[in-house]
Amino acid sequence: MFTGIVKEQGTVVAVGTDGDRLKLTIEASFDDLVLGESIALNGACLTVMELGPGNFSVEAVVTTRDRTTLSQLGAGTRVNLERALAVGERLGGHFVQGHVDGVAEILSVTPRDDAVLIDVKIPTEIAAVTVLHGSIALDGVSMTVNAIPDPGVVQVSVIPFTYEHTTLGFLGAGDRIHVEGDMLGKFVKQLLDTRATDA
Repeated sequence: MFTGIVKEQGTVVAVGTDGDRLKLTIEASFDDLVLGESIALNGACLTVMELGPGNFSVEAVVTTRDRTTLSQLGAGTRVNLERALAVGERLGGHFVQGHVDGVAEILSVTPRDDAVLIDVKIPTEIAAVTVLHGSIALDGVSMTVNAIPDPGVVQVSVIPFTYEHTTLGFLGAGDRIHVEGDMLGKFVKQLLDTRATDA
């Protein structure tokens, strides 16, 4: 479980394969990671498989690669990192499972006064659980839905701190990012869908 509050950006330093698995080695300043620990990479929950001096490695199986952009990462790519939530920490964002629901497309990035507005085209199933002023995770970053300008499109307003300390500051129109819908919205929709089917 995560909160969507990105604590650090890392850099992909190596990409390889191990059988059918994609192996990514990430340079980061974490000095107390342990093998088997969960870590969110651009919002996708992965397991630390290897530790090196100033880096760690994770693997992404086929099912993970099918619903993320991880297979498109290359050496030098910056990524958002968040370690799993520890009991007793402040919840600054919202509950993020690290289970990426799909890939979204950036439609526009527009500076406005003291923020940057980003319009994102999201998959239909995520739009169904997204509400105005609700929560959504973009590349693992907890964001508030600022507006829903069109069906299937959400707009977020990114404050300068978030823009500068996450990979959101590198995005442009046409870029593809991970998106995770609000967990509570997904549960409510599933409950209502089940009730409608049983009625």
